Amino acid sequence: MRRFSIIIPTLNEAEGIVACLLALQPLRCQCELIMVDGGSTDATTTLAAPWLDKLLVAGSGRARQMNCGAMQATGEILIFLHADTYLPANALPLIATSLEKGRCWGRFDVVLSGKHFMLKVIAVMMNWRSRLTGIATGDQVIFVTHKAFMDVGGYPEIPLMEDIALSQALNKLGKPVCLAAKVTSSGRRWLRYGVLHTILLMWWLRWRFACGVRPECLAKEYARGRLWSL
Repeated sequence: MRRFSIIIPTLNEAEGIVACLLALQPLRCQCELIMVDGGSTDATTTLAAPWLDKLLVAGSGRARQMNCGAMQATGEILIFLHADTYLPANALPLIATSLEKGRCWGRFDVVLSGKHFMLKVIAVMMNWRSRLTGIATGDQVIFVTHKAFMDVGGYPEIPLMEDIALSQALNKLGKPVCLAAKVTSSGRRWLRYGVLHTILLMWWLRWRFACGVRPECLAKEYARGRLWSL
């Protein structure tokens, strides 16, 4: 059994999925690669299949997809990776070392790719906010022991804010390891819908979530907010 399982949820990621998986090939002696597709209508699954240990299909919804992958994973440590995010070269030993002293979960710092100067500011804010609150986002690549993930019941299968909800549950088991090593995540979401617009939208949704608004309602607000920016 390999020690790590990398779980990648996808939906219509044909443009970049091969590059993502090629970058992970040197790690396959230590980890299994699991991709869980949420019903892509492009060539994502066809392109990805040769580069994976397991190709799964689940109902759409990132939380549902990641839970499906976790249920099929054999690794002691689960790593949840977005298809547009790249790990640092020494990611696996960093994770292994960070979890040696009784810690059970953590995340990396993140940098956002793209030329807009605000992307650097956003990344710094994300990293410091995470350190202060103990809340991690999917862009920061959450890793967790298989046991701890199962102990908290996995990701709540909600349409939005699943990373925050998982972080809140895991914080009851222990504070996260916040690795200073940086993963590189695409800034495409911020650039496509406008940097300032996306910042304000995400702050608004997080505040509403903290106030107890149902994730189903927030998902509708998120969709409307993106449409307003187009």
